[in-house]
Amino acid sequence: MGCANTGPAIQHFNSGKVIPTGLPFSEAVRVGPTLYLSGQIGVAPGTLKLAAGGIREEARQTLDNIKLSLEANGYAMSDIVKCTAMLADMSEWSAFNDVYRSYFKGDFPARSAFGTNGLALGARVELECIAAK
Repeated sequence: MGCANTGPAIQHFNSGKVIPTGLPFSEAVRVGPTLYLSGQIGVAPGTLKLAAGGIREEARQTLDNIKLSLEANGYAMSDIVKCTAMLADMSEWSAFNDVYRSYFKGDFPARSAFGTNGLALGARVELECIAAK
């Protein structure tokens, strides 16, 4: 006797608006009202080319990419409940925070951060977020 799956539907999304399609991961996965975004780096939409100019420009492009991915899936920056920030150099934390702060109004999402020595494409920052409605 089998059991029926009574959990929320799981949907995988690749809008093609942020990351090129065909990469071995989903841009976002929705489970019920929760949207899990893959980590984003500061690449120009639809390419694998990082924004030039260092941490501030990469952080800005990263957050623009997150906003675009959220909007492509019916969510907004105000729906973000959790972010995990990964920085190639923690001495750039203050510069990252200056840009990050400008993308949120009112309450900020819960957040974790850590330094790492090797992000995709040599990025300075990667940010993954969870949004919920």
